[in-house]
Amino acid sequence: MEVTERLWGRKTEATWSTVAGSLFLVSICPIWIIANWITLEYFGGSLYAFFSAVSSDGLIAFTQQYAPRPSLRASIGYACWLVFQATLYSLLPGPLSTGQLTPAGNLLKYKTNGLLAWVVTHLLTVLAATFGLLDLALIANHWEGLLVAVNVYGFLLAAFCLIKAHVLPSHPNDRKFSGSLIFDYFVGIELNPRFGELWDFKLFHNGRPGIVAWTLIDLSYTAFQYQNHGYISNSILIVDLFHTIYVVDFFINEDWYLRTIDMSHDHFGFYLGWGSVALLPTLYTIQVQYLARFPVDLTLPQVVAILSLGLGGYALFRSANHQKDVVRSTNGQCNIWGNRARYIRCSYKTEDGRTHESLLLTSGWWGFSRHTNYLGDLMQAFSMCAVCGFDNLMPWYYFLFIAAILFHRVLRDEGRCLKKYGKNWELYCSKVSWRLIPGIF
Repeated sequence: MEVTERLWGRKTEATWSTVAGSLFLVSICPIWIIANWITLEYFGGSLYAFFSAVSSDGLIAFTQQYAPRPSLRASIGYACWLVFQATLYSLLPGPLSTGQLTPAGNLLKYKTNGLLAWVVTHLLTVLAATFGLLDLALIANHWEGLLVAVNVYGFLLAAFCLIKAHVLPSHPNDRKFSGSLIFDYFVGIELNPRFGELWDFKLFHNGRPGIVAWTLIDLSYTAFQYQNHGYISNSILIVDLFHTIYVVDFFINEDWYLRTIDMSHDHFGFYLGWGSVALLPTLYTIQVQYLARFPVDLTLPQVVAILSLGLGGYALFRSANHQKDVVRSTNGQCNIWGNRARYIRCSYKTEDGRTHESLLLTSGWWGFSRHTNYLGDLMQAFSMCAVCGFDNLMPWYYFLFIAAILFHRVLRDEGRCLKKYGKNWELYCSKVSWRLIPGIF
């Protein structure tokens, strides 16, 4: 039996490289998403034109001319959006779901009412537009001011959580301090910052302001395309479909999300906080932002190929996760693809002194690679970008970002599993030799 240390959460000690990396990401990521908007808004999505203008004008003059301006109306609107989603999170009914055991031995409950919040939000939006109370292109038309608002809120949210972790922690024994204010600001100190017993900062911000808005932003930019070009392209409708499937699936399986890396291992700081409220709604919708300005009309064979890849990726993702859940919920007493499930039974001990058991599935999709669900994610991401064609790099930022995140996550997963399962993990790797894509990686 393996005894694991630091099984949950981030590393405690900060090094000069992690501090420098944190400072770099805190500085460059907001600049990146702002540069994306400037490139789309003023330079036709051309990175060459963007950098040429920076070079010829000089950085200061370029920034003065093109940087997004704050908008009082957009800021008030975003504040109302946060309050509205917080109200839905607080008041709408929903099942109480259980997360994973924390290092301090806390087994937390979460109100998982995200699907109902999504339905109520979109139903009210459609009704308001139907009765002429709301312009569906409202978000797209105020994107500049909203871009400033989400960035400011993301920075303030991370600062608030840093202070709260010191003066009013929800679960003191689940905190981790690095000795570096910069690193703590970036990765967070508290694992589950909360107000009261159930109001969870991480679940709310990871799942509500950004992800509920995701499909609303799609809808707004689709209306924007219609208002500016007189028609709606099949490419933007396909992106809308893929994004809707992704978002609705997320909320249907919100209970499952409680056992992912985000909720079980990552502390809540700039990385998750700003990432959820600023990066997600601006980067994950970059395809509709592009297509609303520069429509792409796909041929029938292209539509069939892209739909097949995207829906196939979703089916793979969901099927792989379902196989793992079934094996664990039945303690291995089930069939996979008509045959008895094959797995490795592992025992391990966590820091709280308790012994746990887990099953590592080696049949079904999990016999092809150790992270088959991530392959499904990549297929979906590729198809979402492919609708924009291959003439411009910018719409492909989403796929490149997801690929980088998943590659890093594969390495994190495997390092954690090696510590957790020890020799049993090595045995598992000998049975399932490929990490992600059989024959390649």
